[in-house]
Amino acid sequence: MTASNEGRGPLYRLYISRLRRRLSPEAVPHHIAMMIDGNRRWARQLGYDSAAHGHRAGAAKMREFLEWCDDIGVRIVSLYLLSTDNLSKRDSQELADLIEIIADLADQLSRERDWRVQHVGRADLLPPDLARVLSDVQERTREKSGMHVNLAVGYGGRSEIVDAVRSIIAAHQKDGGSLDDLAESLTPEQIGEHLYTGGLPDPDLVIRTSGEQRLSDFLLWQSAHSEFYFVEALGPDLREVDFLRAIRDFTSRDRRFGG
Repeated sequence: MTASNEGRGPLYRLYISRLRRRLSPEAVPHHIAMMIDGNRRWARQLGYDSAAHGHRAGAAKMREFLEWCDDIGVRIVSLYLLSTDNLSKRDSQELADLIEIIADLADQLSRERDWRVQHVGRADLLPPDLARVLSDVQERTREKSGMHVNLAVGYGGRSEIVDAVRSIIAAHQKDGGSLDDLAESLTPEQIGEHLYTGGLPDPDLVIRTSGEQRLSDFLLWQSAHSEFYFVEALGPDLREVDFLRAIRDFTSRDRRFGG
């Protein structure tokens, strides 16, 4: 039983069990991207004087969420934890608390199950201590073969695309090619290979909590053909039943991939 089921009644647990049984393993999304939102609102509604309480609760929920994903056979999960905009727009104390919480979460995840943890984002924009933790976590889990967990920290989708194009240009020039040649040969597949998530399949399903319905610069390129599911619950209040309903909804859709 996951932590989210503790303290809930037998009917709830029975319903969770029934939802799981009805999911076809072949239909479960291979890659889920998660935008946990509403942590600050959750802390404010409960009367906390600091958003850090909400961010800690949100981080704890992310550990649960990853367990839920792993338990039904999801192979890749991408978590949006800190955007490049957050680095410049958040209150300095809130940002300091958030950086500490993310570092703790990353370290914990690197010791969970057989998960392989990867940082996606701009390490050069992060405080050195956090960048070092993310690098250590990635190295520590490099040989693990379980679920792949992307931690989007210091991440921005538009910046990622710019960085990918710059990388392609630099590699092309190094090989002696001209910009005219590159302009004629450039393909979407090339750009995809040079993204922070290069080599990984795009997300099949993007979930966002707190009722917000926007991408917020998260996986802009990768989510071109993703399905979206929006949950009204604030991040820390997300329940396993909410997650399983999202998966059930996904399996019932006729994916057209832009058609």
